[in-house]
Amino acid sequence: SQAYFRTVELVQEPVPGSPGLSFYFSINGRPIFLKGSNWIPADSFQDRVTYDTLWLLLKSAADANMNALRVWGGGVYEQDEFYDICNELGIMIWQDFMFACALYPTDQNYLESVRAEVSHQVRRLKSHPSIILWSGNNENEAAIASNWFSIPYADREVYVKDYVMLYVKNIREIVLTEDKSRPFIASSPTNGLESVKEGWLSQNPYDTHYGDTHFYDYSNDCWNWTVYPKTRFASEYGFQSWPSFSTIEKVSSTEDWSYTSNFSLHRQHHENGNDQMLQQIGYHFKLPQSTDPIKKFKDTIYLTQVMQAQCIKTETEFYRFSQSEIIKGEGHTMGALYWQLNDIWQAPSWASLEYGGKWKLLHYFAQNFFAPLLPVAYEDKGVLYIYGVSDLHEDHKLTLRVFVHAWSSLEPVCTLAKDDVTVKAQSAVPIYKESINDLLERCRNCTRKSCVITFCLVGEGGLQSPMNHHFLSSLKDAVGLEKTQLSASISQRGNMYIFVLQTTAIAPFVSLDVGSIKGRFSDNGFLMTEQKKLVVFYPWEPTSVEELEKSLTLTSLADVV
Repeated sequence: SQAYFRTVELVQEPVPGSPGLSFYFSINGRPIFLKGSNWIPADSFQDRVTYDTLWLLLKSAADANMNALRVWGGGVYEQDEFYDICNELGIMIWQDFMFACALYPTDQNYLESVRAEVSHQVRRLKSHPSIILWSGNNENEAAIASNWFSIPYADREVYVKDYVMLYVKNIREIVLTEDKSRPFIASSPTNGLESVKEGWLSQNPYDTHYGDTHFYDYSNDCWNWTVYPKTRFASEYGFQSWPSFSTIEKVSSTEDWSYTSNFSLHRQHHENGNDQMLQQIGYHFKLPQSTDPIKKFKDTIYLTQVMQAQCIKTETEFYRFSQSEIIKGEGHTMGALYWQLNDIWQAPSWASLEYGGKWKLLHYFAQNFFAPLLPVAYEDKGVLYIYGVSDLHEDHKLTLRVFVHAWSSLEPVCTLAKDDVTVKAQSAVPIYKESINDLLERCRNCTRKSCVITFCLVGEGGLQSPMNHHFLSSLKDAVGLEKTQLSASISQRGNMYIFVLQTTAIAPFVSLDVGSIKGRFSDNGFLMTEQKKLVVFYPWEPTSVEELEKSLTLTSLADVV
């Protein structure tokens, strides 16, 4: 067996140029930006959750460049094997105690049962180095602060007293007695030390200057980065999508295959969730109009996944590029854990992994937006900014390559290489700026609607970032996008399968789907700007070229009509 050694510190200190306190994890003395998601129970029937189930989900998290997961307080204390796998894969765990979105009693009987629960769990789990934080509850400080349960003001003190009794005088006391090696916070979101100072219940637990935040906004346009909080730590945020047709098919019949069927409403457990997805899609994409009801349903599913992936990409990139700067007193964001990683059944949800482990487009995007080296673009007042974001432990001199394509041609309209760009270790630094007007001027024949920007960082010895993209307009307004002929030839190489894709025109959000054949691709949902692309399929069970050919569906935005 291996021995692991690590120290963890939750650093909450004054930040130059900003009111409030920092909130970041220092592991072995090194500040680490936490990249990951929130874990929920993998099944309603826990005895179905085998080692293989856990391995597949956690390995998928690691494969998407995640280094952290929050075990959410509305679920279960996970089995030992969960934490063993996290130790092995290098996934850090933020461990909630199982109290969520509710007010709990504090009578003696109840407190005794809580004390037994907490002592048992801390003793069972404290030897796992993957656990870096104990957190008392999910959203209960916020519930009292924002009065979710309409407590009359006269009774408020009783609930405050109960809160402190449960999470501070009981749970915290036991944690401090049993485990001196890890930080403890009473709730999430919290203001950390500021909450402590305010008697453990801060006035506004969502304050961006302290602690962590949860943030959800379904009605504003998610491509607009200015709606996101420039917080110290984003521990929950997300958007919903539908799982693949192959996942839904297993639990439905033909009359269910419509976005407005009873089935579709019944499976949606978030109020107005299905409408919110359509509204968010509508900001940037044309809604499916097919007269074939099943095609319309499949097109809608595809667009929900494209929307979710693009939304969470925009938001996560915002959190990553905010790590080294303070703007108007806000910033130094040091964590991005989206809601949520995995799913408990076949239904629309915030997850990036479907029930059964299939990757949604979001999970493929996560592999890129959590990459250790990434250029990120955003626009502010007509100016394009590109930041170099790095989790690498050394500074690197790199070349930034920027390509501008017209939607109507696979040949770039213009390309630019900026050499000797210094991307600093474990930080996010501005590396390029240009007004959009100058860029369009430089790349003649381009307008916002007719062109798209792609860019990447390249260095010595094969060091390379993923290719990133920045849209200059909504895709529903894109000019010159052509219906494309997509084709794939499949061959076997060892225990992998090679898909050689060909396109006749630029294809946004190219999705490869092999139905219920278990496995994942090396890349998916990408913007295809070259005639040929090689994608690898890693099977999780034996399959064949014939099976894959029979099951393959290729979709890009132009196929949605």
